[in-house]
Amino acid sequence: MHRIPQTPRPDWRARLDAQGFRFHSISPEGEDLSASEPRFAYWREDVAYRFSEAQIEQVYEATNELHAMCMALAERLITRGELDRLDIPPAAQAVVQASWQRRDPHLYGRFDLAWNGSGPPKLLEYNADTPTSIIETAVAQWQWKLDVQPQADQFNSLHEALVARLRQIGERFDVPRLHLACQYDSLEDVGNVEYLMDVALQAGWYASMLDIGDIGVLDNGRYIDGDDQPIAACFKLYPWEWLVGEPLAAHLQSNPRNPTLWLEPPWKMLLSNKALLPLLWQAHPGHPNLLEAHFSAEPFGQRPYVSKPLLSREGANVTLVDGGQATLATPGDYGRQRHVYQAHTPIAAYPAPEATFMHGPLPAVHAVLGSWVVADEAAGLCVREDITPITSNSAYFVPHYFD
Repeated sequence: MHRIPQTPRPDWRARLDAQGFRFHSISPEGEDLSASEPRFAYWREDVAYRFSEAQIEQVYEATNELHAMCMALAERLITRGELDRLDIPPAAQAVVQASWQRRDPHLYGRFDLAWNGSGPPKLLEYNADTPTSIIETAVAQWQWKLDVQPQADQFNSLHEALVARLRQIGERFDVPRLHLACQYDSLEDVGNVEYLMDVALQAGWYASMLDIGDIGVLDNGRYIDGDDQPIAACFKLYPWEWLVGEPLAAHLQSNPRNPTLWLEPPWKMLLSNKALLPLLWQAHPGHPNLLEAHFSAEPFGQRPYVSKPLLSREGANVTLVDGGQATLATPGDYGRQRHVYQAHTPIAAYPAPEATFMHGPLPAVHAVLGSWVVADEAAGLCVREDITPITSNSAYFVPHYFD
């Protein structure tokens, strides 16, 4: 795994726009800087990560094993009625159990891994409910590879896998229309969902988008869109932990015989919760792809560890602790949640002599791998890098290739 300088395509912005990837130059606050900022702000192609084929095989195998372990853990927690261990509210627990018992299908997820190319990749967390960076991974970096590194390969079957999985779900449930919901005030979320709508159309669905706030409910508990059309199947780029706390969730169980088919399904609440980390460690202590993790910091003593809220997003309220002292902490709105504690592992660091939107030359940037799963199989890789060891919403997206 190497970080290699690249020559940006002279028309890179126009090419990304033409692919439907229009948030390539957003600031960490979500502002589109494409008209005013000549340097890279989010997508960058002045560097790329190069892997060997053997390294890609290792990521593929680790991802499949982690996913299988997560599915087995979900089965065990639901069967034993242990959802309290993840602080899932009682009313939501019934929704999770019903979803699992129906075997509601799942679409995709993204494991975040710490790895520098040697030794086993280590799980940092599982974005199992609302992972983004979809169009960047599936389309933009693939087209970059064709243009810039045509002789190389790339771990990337994400687009084909998503089309196949959505086609499979459509055939199983015989539901012709898929609604796709997100928050329209987020340029990034809209961009990701627009791409998934195109995927759904290629998979044979009739698909349409709506703002999550436009979902309504009929007297019989059926969900409807802004045109009062029933929502039989809905992809939502909106976290379950937010949804179950809102009035809309009161109707999730109103039609047990004919519920809305949600993607991701409610049972994914289990896997997108960072309580997953100590629960996996309890089930598989010493597993090479896991980091030691607990519900208490006490077992670490003076050893370095990372404190994470159960449901924080974008690296918020994460604290690195060494020798009992905080060495790095991020702000956020999740500090009051219960935390988990995970052994600290170094995040791969590389010298960054280039100047980008956020910084000039730096002694190091830190790269985290995002390994995608569609249905139950690894389907691609993305790399994000940040200026600190905590990956946040200011991270850059960097393409990769292997040979």
